[in-house]
Amino acid sequence: MPISPPTSVTDGRIVVRRYELSDADALREAVAVSVEHLRPWMAWAADEPAPVTAKEGLITRWFELWDAGDEFVYAVTAADDERTIIGGSGLHPRVGPGGLEIGYWVRVDRVGCGVATAAARLLTTVALSLDGIDRVEIHHDRANLASAAVPRRLGFDFIEEHADEIEAPGEEGIEWVWRTDPDSWAATQAGS
Repeated sequence: MPISPPTSVTDGRIVVRRYELSDADALREAVAVSVEHLRPWMAWAADEPAPVTAKEGLITRWFELWDAGDEFVYAVTAADDERTIIGGSGLHPRVGPGGLEIGYWVRVDRVGCGVATAAARLLTTVALSLDGIDRVEIHHDRANLASAAVPRRLGFDFIEEHADEIEAPGEEGIEWVWRTDPDSWAATQAGS
């Protein structure tokens, strides 16, 4: 049975919601101002900044993937301003049956404000409430210390490191894998 996550969740500070076609310009602007910050870690940033028409096409593709149950890509905004994109996140079923991987990026002027941690917290709770999902993972290159801070803060368990293809210039080719499951997540959240 395909999974169907909610299209929007909030913690009162941020909103993690499905992109709308009207977000194309805000997405283009957020990525454009952040491109030098993103380029070392995000392979897709090599093609940025891209025009708004490219963002419209990307959002349309995300609609198709969402509706097919293949990928769930979210905009991250402040709760008091849902028109300005402050980051992106997603639930990606690329870690095998029963698992979802969370990815994230943060607009450069919001780095260090807890945006990625808050988005990952919301999406972990969402993912683990879905039928058939028994684990959530976060993967990142070992050199990306900012990304490592998110699963560490959230109480994910470090599972392994392994060689991985270098896809972006800041990467060293060693992937770190973090994981949580429903019992571990419930215990971690009860203690926070």
